Amino acid sequence: MAKARQVAGGGRAVEVPPERLAGFFDRFAERHGGIVATSGTEDEIRVTAADGSAATATVPFGPLDEPSVEALVAHARLPRTIALVLVRLGGHSVGVARDGRVELSRTDRHLVHGRSAAGGWSQQRFARRRAGQARHALQAAAQDVFEVLLPRLSEVDAVVLGGDRRALDELRQDPRLTPLFARAEPRVLEVGEPSRAVLDEAAVRALSVQVTLRDG
Repeated sequence: MAKARQVAGGGRAVEVPPERLAGFFDRFAERHGGIVATSGTEDEIRVTAADGSAATATVPFGPLDEPSVEALVAHARLPRTIALVLVRLGGHSVGVARDGRVELSRTDRHLVHGRSAAGGWSQQRFARRRAGQARHALQAAAQDVFEVLLPRLSEVDAVVLGGDRRALDELRQDPRLTPLFARAEPRVLEVGEPSRAVLDEAAVRALSVQVTLRDG
């Protein structure tokens, strides 16, 4: 299970692998005096414990037919083939993973200089140069997504994104990639600089269920 991170509005979020999800909810119940209520929709399941603590699971690859923990566990454990798009400024890694294992991928990096502390004309020239480098890097990322993932799009069950949201939004502007982004999951994975190792890790994390915990 990934390290907990703080979320807006209070509480903390964790990523729970499908095979550990049932045990996760069992341990939550044990720690907080048992479950007194379960509610949900096709998009999330919320359990409330006797001490007022709550665990809210976001349904991946929804919708969920039945709002129950048992249905969520069964849903999360279904085998899936996923297209992955990881992009940060200057680097990207894309691939297709089946049940958490990458079967096809392409990774690339392009030089994008950091920001300059200089002022005046030098700063303006540097900014133009940096913008050109960033544009070239994103064009390369879009081309790899188009060449690697679009031909396989009919074979995948979902699309999972990761990395920098601004860079991903830039890719969304490419009309060739509209069918892919139309199928993207709402959650965007937080990842480091894209590499094949990071892609392998993301392929496993993409199958996890995000659970937000709030104390009573």
